[in-house]
Amino acid sequence: MDFNYEIIVIGGGHAGCEAAAACGTLGHKTLLITMDMNKMAQMSCNPAVGGIAKGQIVREIDALGGHMGRVTDDSSIQFRMLNRSKGPAMWSPRSQCDRMVFSDKWRETLESIEKVHFWQDSVVDLILENGEVKGVVTQMGIKVLAHKVILTTGTFMNGLMHIGSFQMKGGRISEPASYGITEKLFSAGFRTGRMKTGTPARVDARTINFSQLSEQKGEEGFYKFSYLPGSNRQLKQRSCYITYTNSTVHKVIHSKLSESPMFNGTIQSLGPRYCPSIETKVVTFADKDMHQLYLEPEGENTVEYYLNGFSSSLPMETQFEALKQVAGLEEAVYFRPGYAIEYDFFDPTQLQPTLETKLLKNLYFAGQINGTTGYEEAAAQGIIAGINAALAIQKKAPFVLKRDEAYIGVLIDDLITKGVDEPYRMFTSRAEYRILLRQDDADQRLTPKGFEIGLASRERFDLLQEKLYFRDGLIQFMRQLSIKGKDIDEYLLSVGSTPLNQGIKLIDIISRPQVKLADLVSVLSPLNAHCAVFPANRREEILEAAEILIKYEGYINREKLMADKLKRLENIKIRGKFKYETLHTISTEGRQKLAKVDPETIAQASRISGVSPSDINVLLVLLGR
Repeated sequence: MDFNYEIIVIGGGHAGCEAAAACGTLGHKTLLITMDMNKMAQMSCNPAVGGIAKGQIVREIDALGGHMGRVTDDSSIQFRMLNRSKGPAMWSPRSQCDRMVFSDKWRETLESIEKVHFWQDSVVDLILENGEVKGVVTQMGIKVLAHKVILTTGTFMNGLMHIGSFQMKGGRISEPASYGITEKLFSAGFRTGRMKTGTPARVDARTINFSQLSEQKGEEGFYKFSYLPGSNRQLKQRSCYITYTNSTVHKVIHSKLSESPMFNGTIQSLGPRYCPSIETKVVTFADKDMHQLYLEPEGENTVEYYLNGFSSSLPMETQFEALKQVAGLEEAVYFRPGYAIEYDFFDPTQLQPTLETKLLKNLYFAGQINGTTGYEEAAAQGIIAGINAALAIQKKAPFVLKRDEAYIGVLIDDLITKGVDEPYRMFTSRAEYRILLRQDDADQRLTPKGFEIGLASRERFDLLQEKLYFRDGLIQFMRQLSIKGKDIDEYLLSVGSTPLNQGIKLIDIISRPQVKLADLVSVLSPLNAHCAVFPANRREEILEAAEILIKYEGYINREKLMADKLKRLENIKIRGKFKYETLHTISTEGRQKLAKVDPETIAQASRISGVSPSDINVLLVLLGR
C-alpha cells in the first residue's frame, strides 16, 4: 500500500463521503479512512433526507456536482414537497430513504471515482510540523502522509452513549468511539467542547396496530433532488404513519425524570433545541396533552420502523412502558431503545471560510465536529472542505459561497462568525435572501460555479443551459401573445379569477395568484404548441421555473438589490489590518468578539453577535484614515 496521498479524509459519514468524492473528482489522490466500509454515509438517526431548508441544501450540493441528491433519489421510498401551501421560497423537498440502499449507493459512487482510495482503520493521531498538518497515524500504527487532511468524525470523538444509568462508549450503537484526535488538537491550542444528541427506539412493524394510526402517503409527480436525469423513485413506495403521545404517556415519563441523564446532571453537554428528547418536550411544554409521533419505514422491505419524535435517554424499561400507552403501540416489540450520545466538537469560529483551521494549516473540519446536526448540513460542509482542499493544492483561489448565493453560504458564515451554543440546524429563517435561495433555482445559482472549478460535469452544465433556453423563450413568447376573454374566461372563472374585459398579454394573466401555467397549456392552443418542443422529461420543470420567475419577479429583484448593496461591505477586507485589543473607541465586548473571530470583511464583522453598528462605524472611519 502507498502511504503518501494528496488528501486524507477521516470519517465515512455524510461529510466525509462528499469531501472524498469532491477531492477525487477534482483529480487528487484521496484516501478515505473509515472504521467500517460497510456503513458509508450511514443514516445513524432518521432514514430521511431533506426537509425545511435542508432540502434546499441537498439541491445545492447536487447543483455543485455533489452526490447526495442522486443517492437520495436512487434510495427513495417516499417523496414529499413540504410547504406547498406557501410561496416557492419555502418549498422544501424531503425523501424517506431505504437506509441500506442509501449506504450501498454511496459506496458504489465512491468506488466509481478512480482517485478515491480506502483504508478501514481508526485515526488516533495527527502528524504536526511547524504549525502544519502533514499526515495521520492510525490505530494499526500506520503513518499516512498527505498535503491536506479533512476531519469529518461525526459523533465518534470520545463518544459516550446513555440509556438511563447505563453508559457505553461508542460513536453509534455497537460501534467504537475514536480517541486521540481531540487531545492532540487541544494541546495545539484548539477550543473544544461537548455536545449531545439522541435517537429514538426502533419498532418491529409486525407488532404495530396500524389501524390506530393515520396514514401519510408520499407524492407523485416530477419532483426529485437531482437535476440530472435518471432514476426517480424506482423502489417500492411506502407510507409513513402518525400517532400521538397522551397524558398517560407524559405521567410515566414525569415519574422517571430523575433517572434521565439529561435531568439528573449526568449529561452536561449542549443539546439540540429544535429536536428535543421526549422528556424535554413534556417538561418544556407542560401545558400540552399530546405530541405528534411519526412511524417511518427504514427501508423498502424491512419491518424496522423509526419512531420520529420520541428521542430519549430514559431507562429502557421506562421508554417501553411509556410507549405502551401510545395508540397503535400497545403490543409493540422493539429492536433497540432510544439513547443519548455525547461527543467532542470544536468551536467553528476557529475556521476560515474555506473550513481550513486558523491554527493549523492544511487541516479542514466538516460536519458535526463543527457543532452542526443533520446529514444535510454535514454533507454541505464536506463538499466545501473537499473543494477547497483540492483548490489549495492547485494553488487556485478559494471557493466561498456568500449568503445571497446559497444556504450553504449561510450555514458556513453562521458557523465561523457566530459560533454555536447548541447543535446548529439550518432553517429558512436563518437566511436573509430566501426568495433568491429557492430549491428550484439551485442549479442556476451554483452549477456554473461547480462547472468552472471542474466538479459539475459538462452534462450538468448543458442541462442547465437547455432549461434556461426553453424557460426564457417561453417567457418571451408569453410577453408577446395576446389573449382575449373568449379564449380564457371560462378557465379564469373556474379558479376564482376575474374574467377579461379586454385583450391582454398572456404574461399578465400568469401573474395572477390563482392561475397555474400548467393549466393554461391545456386551455390555450398556441401555448400548447409552443411547449410541445420541450423535452418531455423536463416539461413540468421548465413550466414551473418560468411561472415562479414571472409571479415573483418584483420580490426577486428587490432582494437582489438589497444583496448588491450589502456586497459592498463584503468587498472591504479587514483581516490583519487592526489590533482590536487596542481600539478603545470600540466597546469591550466588540473588541473581544472581533479579536476572537478575526473577521475577513466588514460584512462578516457586522454579523458577529456583540459587535454593534457603532463598532462597525468606528472600523469604517479607521479604514478611511
